[in-house]
Amino acid sequence: MKYPIEGSCQCGGVKYQLFSAPLMIVACHCKECQKLSTSAFSITAVVGADVVEFQGEMVEWSRVADSGNTNGAKFCPTCGNRIYHFDPKEPEKIKLKPSNLSDTSIIQPTAHVWVSEKQDWYPIPEGVAVYDKQP
Repeated sequence: MKYPIEGSCQCGGVKYQLFSAPLMIVACHCKECQKLSTSAFSITAVVGADVVEFQGEMVEWSRVADSGNTNGAKFCPTCGNRIYHFDPKEPEKIKLKPSNLSDTSIIQPTAHVWVSEKQDWYPIPEGVAVYDKQP
């Protein structure tokens, strides 16, 4: 894979560059991620905050997760596309939503989390880590 990879929201108001490979790619099957993605799960690329550069205005929303941690989200105020999630207690990493990258070939989940809430019709691929909840 050649870096940087560019990404943007649907309307192009937020753009970014990812300068190196993600630390991990996770598919989350929790009910909140199902709402977010309007699908069976949401994909997240955990990256160092220092390896991604953003341009454009983003707005923020947050909620308290089951763990008690804050789950913050940054998104485009025009089209509403989520760009990344973050935990204010861990500013050194962010949870990038990689489906808006120009090259999505990096989206190969190595772990599936919250499979206790997964849709019954979706089979988890063999060879990946599986967690009932958050590891």
